[in-house]
Amino acid sequence: MILRQFFSGRTTKSMRIEEIPTPAYVVDEGKLIQNLEILKGVQERTGCRILLAQKAFSMFSEYPLIGKYLAGTTASGLYEARLGHEEMKKENHIYSPAYHESEIDEIAEICDHVIFNSFSQLRRFRARCRNRASIGLRINPECSTQGELAIYDPCAAGSRLGITQSEFVRELREDPGLLEGVDGLHFHTLCEQNSDALETTLEAVEQRFGFCLKRIKWLNLGGGHHITREDYDIPRLERCIRRMQDTYGAEIYLEPGEAVALNAGYLVTEVMDTVRNGLTTLILDASAACHMPDVLEMPYRPPLRGSGRPGEKKHDYRLSSCTCLAGDIIGDYSFDREIRSGDRLYFEDMAIYSMVKNNTFNGMALPSIWAMSPGGKCRLVKGFDYEDFRGRLS
Repeated sequence: MILRQFFSGRTTKSMRIEEIPTPAYVVDEGKLIQNLEILKGVQERTGCRILLAQKAFSMFSEYPLIGKYLAGTTASGLYEARLGHEEMKKENHIYSPAYHESEIDEIAEICDHVIFNSFSQLRRFRARCRNRASIGLRINPECSTQGELAIYDPCAAGSRLGITQSEFVRELREDPGLLEGVDGLHFHTLCEQNSDALETTLEAVEQRFGFCLKRIKWLNLGGGHHITREDYDIPRLERCIRRMQDTYGAEIYLEPGEAVALNAGYLVTEVMDTVRNGLTTLILDASAACHMPDVLEMPYRPPLRGSGRPGEKKHDYRLSSCTCLAGDIIGDYSFDREIRSGDRLYFEDMAIYSMVKNNTFNGMALPSIWAMSPGGKCRLVKGFDYEDFRGRLS
């Protein structure tokens, strides 16, 4: 109730990031525009089409801005597809490992490309998508470039994602007309990687699926391209795109998610208490488990403004939350000064895989969502309270 009263009274007033109630996600529109300008440049120089992967960033209040730069959106299921269709209103693509019988007609109605994960799904739904959407197949080039991150490697042994060469050839041998009505191929093999990994993957795609590349209209290179990262090799990416265009005459799509909003968001949190038990732990009103699940799932140590690694600065702290989960630990950090209750901390790169994955475990409040203009003024986009927690339950 307190939050609702605050938000209802402040929705039209702009604030500085230091003033907003915590916890809060803040999206930096200035940085978002910088990323979008880079992506737009790739499109203009190569003629490829870049789509926002909504699984990473679905802040649809920013879709009108993103739509000025990108070709559209891509979805992993019906609800994301509806969001892209209703809020971006541009090209709308979808891929899912499987589609439900009750959803396929709506999907075909609102999506420009429908990509199937298997020939069995193609057989089952092709007739219902034909003449409504362009049909594609996801392939698995069996080319792992991610080291040991198997949880994020669609080419790991036993992967369910995409059709392998052996399965592709076997199916075609049994039914030579199986590709009738199929316009394109899709693969997604990368995760936060540079364009050298794409170059390696394309070689594998040509080696394993070259026999059908010249018969397709489009080729979707998926996501995981960290195009807006400082050290990303954009000229190599563009050479890869042009080579596939020139060799096969196909329209090229890319589906970055992280690259769109990379380093364009904060999670603002307040220190609630300090606990000492062999080490000093700061209790925050933000949670890894609830507000940034990738910290525990990947796992990784999120960047934090003004901090260093343990021992790097004078004061060491472990950052945790007020949930009851013992493992709800964000990470170990050091600071130049002593941190006290009431101090604010600013986690960085929190636009991606945060709002789309957060939850209300333990009855934790969802962070409010703010947009920060290039001039530093923050406006409230949406606030949450008890009713949002209750509404997810029954």
